[in-house]
Amino acid sequence: MHLNDLIFIDSLPKLDLHGYDRETARVAIIDFVNDNLKMKQKFIIVVHGVGSGILKITTHETLRRCKKVIDYKTFYYNNGCTAVELDI
Repeated sequence: MHLNDLIFIDSLPKLDLHGYDRETARVAIIDFVNDNLKMKQKFIIVVHGVGSGILKITTHETLRRCKKVIDYKTFYYNNGCTAVELDI
């Protein structure tokens, strides 16, 4: 299964960044990725919302720098969240 095959995301672990600033969001994303690597979760969801796009940009920049992230994409059915595939 790959990131493009995801349709139902309700059962996947989620991090909701609503109300976070850039730096707090960056730290929360790194901690969330590390926690899910320990739990051997292959797919996770980061909810950043649509808004002005600041949290979306911060999310994608943080995931791009993370070595254990294989791929990430804005979820097809909801532009307010990003689906992430981890290298477990």
